[in-house]
Amino acid sequence: MDAIRAAQAAQIPAKRFGTAEEFGAICAFLCSVHAGYMTGQNILPDGGLYPGTY
Repeated sequence: MDAIRAAQAAQIPAKRFGTAEEFGAICAFLCSVHAGYMTGQNILPDGGLYPGTY
């Protein structure tokens, strides 16, 4: 299982999986007044794995 996890993480440009705290921080930002002007965005918290843009 550790070898599979390491192989998957190696494919991510950030070379690691995101943490629950990182995903939580993104959610907290999107629910905050600081993101009040954002509309219709695709947020990809994937460490750079997706190779393109929408």
